[in-house]
Amino acid sequence: MYGSADSAPGSPGPSAGPSTAVIDLLGLLAYAELVAFFRLSDDAELAPTLGAKGELAGLAATEYTHYARVRDRLVELGADPEEAMTPFTGPLDAWHDRTKPETWLESLVKAYVGDGLAGDFYREIAESADEDTRALARTVLSESGREFIAAQVRDAVENDPPLAGRLSLWARRLVGEALSQAQIVATSRVELAALLVSGEGEDEAGSGDLASVSRMFAKLTDAHNARLEAMGLNG
Repeated sequence: MYGSADSAPGSPGPSAGPSTAVIDLLGLLAYAELVAFFRLSDDAELAPTLGAKGELAGLAATEYTHYARVRDRLVELGADPEEAMTPFTGPLDAWHDRTKPETWLESLVKAYVGDGLAGDFYREIAESADEDTRALARTVLSESGREFIAAQVRDAVENDPPLAGRLSLWARRLVGEALSQAQIVATSRVELAALLVSGEGEDEAGSGDLASVSRMFAKLTDAHNARLEAMGLNG
């Protein structure tokens, strides 16, 4: 059994097992990484050059490695990986269904902006979990190697400036959909949402909740704007 839902987020319950919030977070990460593997594999097939195919295939392989690490961690904690992932298949599948790219460049923007924003959100949740979970989340959510994606979009925009407006609009849509997905996940998994507002400085009445959320969205916005700039797009 997992730790009690009444325990402090990210800390073990009376049974000294992992909290429900940690299992939820790892289940969410595992499914997100597995889907990213499939999507990047599909994107690699659509890439116009062999070099691009290879780069995206490499990123896909990395995502699968990340998925395997989270899956193995769930097993170590005594959780069933499939059971842990199942609550998140609906919201994540719906997000991907609503944001199906129509072109290869749109798929790249989604991989860089959409997945990047989702990753930022997951990292913020993980920061209130235990040290091992934080370290694992930082590793599997690393964006190392994705500079290739930004460079591809930036080069395309420089060669065809009108693309910038269309791809910027697409990026804004991705952000809106990503935030809606985050809301759905948070409201459906109460223990997981509690991690998000369990930052330091919160008093017993929970007056730190609003400040925590405000700081989080400020950080998400800054990171999002930096990604847009890296691709030559605007908000």
